[in-house]
Amino acid sequence: MSLLTQRRLASKILKVGTNKIWFDPEATEDIEAAVTRDDVRGLISDGDVSVKPVVGTSRGRARKIALQKAKGRRRGQGSRKGAKGARFPRKKRWMVTIRAVRKELTSLRESGEIESSTYRRLYLLAKGGTFKSRAHLRHYIKEHDFIKG
Repeated sequence: MSLLTQRRLASKILKVGTNKIWFDPEATEDIEAAVTRDDVRGLISDGDVSVKPVVGTSRGRARKIALQKAKGRRRGQGSRKGAKGARFPRKKRWMVTIRAVRKELTSLRESGEIESSTYRRLYLLAKGGTFKSRAHLRHYIKEHDFIKG
């Protein structure tokens, strides 16, 4: 009761490997009787012989992790690879800070809260890295009484 010939014929017809062929266990006698390619084609059209479904890797776990990462989870010390400067480069951090400080200085000058000479002095201080944030800049201005009026 070997069905190797039928399996081989079916795999050639369906253009898949022999291990991907599925035989209906209830139609074993009909399959055994099939000798020619036409007989096997008939069995395929009846549904007694078919191709096993493709087994893939489930993306369910990956989706769950991606959802958690979107919420900001899984980013602790143990998950990090690379130095602090590699994850958020020093240059990029500087650019973010200096742009914010310069924007604040410009708005203060345009609103008339500080004079142009003060603006220039503070601008150069900012360029030198004196202020680490806009809040620090405002604190410095208040501390040194640079605000007009």
